[in-house]
Amino acid sequence: MNEKVTQYINSTKWTQELKILRSFLLELPLEETIKWNVPAYLYKNKNIIGMAAYKNYFGLWFHQGVFLKDKQRVLINAQENKTKALRQWRFYKLNDIDRDLIKRYVYEAMKNVELGKELKPIKNTTPVIIPSILEEEFSENHKLNLKFKELTTSKKREYSEYLISAKKETTKQKRLEKIVPMILNGIGLNDKYKKR
Repeated sequence: MNEKVTQYINSTKWTQELKILRSFLLELPLEETIKWNVPAYLYKNKNIIGMAAYKNYFGLWFHQGVFLKDKQRVLINAQENKTKALRQWRFYKLNDIDRDLIKRYVYEAMKNVELGKELKPIKNTTPVIIPSILEEEFSENHKLNLKFKELTTSKKREYSEYLISAKKETTKQKRLEKIVPMILNGIGLNDKYKKR
């Protein structure tokens, strides 16, 4: 038993439901681990399934779900125009869980791994646009400017997009206050999700 998976499951309001989903997945030739702070299931060293609990639902996501036939139409793209390969299967109550159907989808995902079906992320090569609020902060804080320049392009982009996406000036200011110490410490905005 993976203790971290058990801890995750027991920390949610969907404990019973996730235990049932997990029991199905453990019957299959999958390796169980934790990635991105949630239970993950690998086949031939490839991430194929994640399991997670949210406020209003719990579910599975298939990392290469775009290749699944999905005849039952249970999969959704939770972030249209952003997510290319990932597909999510949401459950809202215990009765939504169909053991045999879940297993069919997982076996198809495993077969797709064997066939080499994989949509790899496309690297973003567009230049990073630094928002004016951050540029102004750089002019007042030379150390912040130097530390920002040391970050990888993807981390710079995450911070910039985080500020740009705020609609109100007050929100931009709050976000700036949040990220300044992170930048000074060389931490990326989303590092906590990438460590596992």
